Amino acid sequence: MSEAQDIFAQINNAVLDLQAADLQSYIRPLKRLGRLLQHSELKLYNDQLIAHIDLEAFLSAGEKTQQGTMGSTHLDWPDDDREVLGLQLLLILRFCDDPKYTALFGHKFYYSGNKIINDMRAVTGQIIVPFARDYKNYVLQQGDTSAQLIRHLSNKVFIIHGRDGEARETVAHVLGSIGFEPIILHEQANRGRTVIEKVEANSEVGFAVVLLTPDDAGKAMDASELEPRARQNVLLELGYFMARLGRDKVCALMKGRVEIPSDFAGVVWERMDENGGWKQTLARELQAAGHAIDWNKFMR
Repeated sequence: MSEAQDIFAQINNAVLDLQAADLQSYIRPLKRLGRLLQHSELKLYNDQLIAHIDLEAFLSAGEKTQQGTMGSTHLDWPDDDREVLGLQLLLILRFCDDPKYTALFGHKFYYSGNKIINDMRAVTGQIIVPFARDYKNYVLQQGDTSAQLIRHLSNKVFIIHGRDGEARETVAHVLGSIGFEPIILHEQANRGRTVIEKVEANSEVGFAVVLLTPDDAGKAMDASELEPRARQNVLLELGYFMARLGRDKVCALMKGRVEIPSDFAGVVWERMDENGGWKQTLARELQAAGHAIDWNKFMR
């Protein structure tokens, strides 16, 4: 894959590195994000977004909201999503040019206490993370030129599951209703292969959905109580598809109370609630990964 085709994966990785950074290490991923956002393949889209955007007026209006107490200052974001993206882009580029400004900005508009790193993380969570998600969608929706930025994706989606058959079949049904082909390992022919060989043989997919269900229980040696955990095969296959597809093409659905592995940071997960809100989240993640979603077919 060319650098242009891989640009969104690189942006996603830079954002994930920012989320995990501390005060001594945040500058490097921040500057890397700035370089990626100024890639020549993205210039046309950036110029469209920032045209007629007055960042200084936006910031000045925000500063006037301060009422004397720390944390009272807030930003009045416009209702137009495109204007929001333009403002976020200009802000992030300023952060990248002057990382110290990021801390000052966070302290003023996203005050989280006396620790500077908390203000930095608030900026990352409130501005940079949503921007990266929505920016990718914006670029990919701008016409035929988006084909230069992402390769053709398979409509096959691998479902990684444990013992909860109801959850597995529900996810498979939702995927099928919006035009995807769910791949469930136990439904594939064995042909004398081991389980991992079957996984490898069916790994040419465009996306993977992981079902984290409380099928097993375990604990650390020094812990007193058992904790609900996903099956070991689920975690093995999760790691396999994170490496093969990239973290942005893996979405986990958690049902009930399940211990989340410490190495799971960076993968999107959604609680599989009874109200069905997870269905729209899954569809949005598929769309963010470059897949076309026919929302008219979407099962609510």
